[in-house]
Amino acid sequence: MSGAVPDKQLVVSVGISKTSYAEVVELCRQWAIERKSSARATARYICVTSVHGIIMARDNPELAKIFEEADIVTPDGMPVVWALRSFGSPGQQRVYGPTLMLELCRRAAESGHKIFLYGGREGTLPTLVERLCKQFPGLIVAGYYSPPFRTLTKTEDQAVRERIVDSDADIVLVGISTPKQEQWMYDHRNSFPGVTLIGVGAAFDFHAGRIRQAPDWMRRKGLEWLFRLAIEPVRLWKRYLWITPRFLPLWAWQKWRMSGWPGSRSWR
Repeated sequence: MSGAVPDKQLVVSVGISKTSYAEVVELCRQWAIERKSSARATARYICVTSVHGIIMARDNPELAKIFEEADIVTPDGMPVVWALRSFGSPGQQRVYGPTLMLELCRRAAESGHKIFLYGGREGTLPTLVERLCKQFPGLIVAGYYSPPFRTLTKTEDQAVRERIVDSDADIVLVGISTPKQEQWMYDHRNSFPGVTLIGVGAAFDFHAGRIRQAPDWMRRKGLEWLFRLAIEPVRLWKRYLWITPRFLPLWAWQKWRMSGWPGSRSWR
């Protein structure tokens, strides 16, 4: 039997799992062991989400449903971690997509489970595979695919499905942006019974060396957004200067309503 998935705490509009790297990696290992003997009809899927995903889900009921049905939704950004701590989980730590990807690869190299990489730019994946296999000797990358920057045709999508099935991968790491990666995992969950799908965002670009990661101290202080905005202003300005600031008053509002102060539960 698989271990129980971690409980979720509502943060504004998304249930965020109160979990850790170790717990997620161990669950993925258990699911990979059980994959071929299980009668499970669908894939499991794990989302990593930041403030950006939470606010998008508030505006997009379909995305909210995808997060709700996910087996695990990790706190990918420090503001989400701080919110969880303020809601009664003082020991909560960040479970960051790029780091989670490396921890999963480390464990897969030890256990012999196969991974498939879906996403990233076409020229990025060979470099990424080379780096991962060098960093984690024994890692089995069963295949990879970089989708074009457009919607796949039905024929193309079917070919990709068959490619992943034929690879016999236990874990599919999905490296495209939110909400595309969440939608892809949800739409394809019936195609890969027992497989674990995990959205890891920009992790492919980081680990292939195409985009620099923020220094560790900036990530710990919740300042990664500033570093990324400086590197990719055209692509990220709306996310960090318009979408993300909406989170703070919503977090404060939820905290106030949970506080039990007079009148806090009667306001709408």
